[in-house]
Amino acid sequence: QVQLVESGGGLVQAGGSLRLSCAASGGTFSRYVLAWFRQAPGKEREFVAGVGWSGVLTKTADSVKGRFTISRDGAKNTVYLQMNSLKPEDTAVYYCALNRAWTMMPNDYGYWGQGTQVTVSS
Repeated sequence: QVQLVESGGGLVQAGGSLRLSCAASGGTFSRYVLAWFRQAPGKEREFVAGVGWSGVLTKTADSVKGRFTISRDGAKNTVYLQMNSLKPEDTAVYYCALNRAWTMMPNDYGYWGQGTQVTVSS
């Protein structure tokens, strides 16, 4: 079955950087959208960034635009999230998700990773 596994989270000081990765297995994902979501304590899960199957088309939430970059390695079925200039408000559990079409709504995604914790100290 489809499995998504995130890694790369951790504790970092404000202004620092982290690179998250998500490895997909158990299916064919060449024409799927891969996306990153995050969820902070007491808040709803929100869209962070997404990348199309070709790796060319990307979308980034306004809250992270200019700081976060999403990319995809199709050969490895892996999606990355490069996070620079991290802020305390970026603290959340970050999830990788898979869908067949572009959407920013968490409920539209049927495949999720287990999440990786990102904590940004001030």
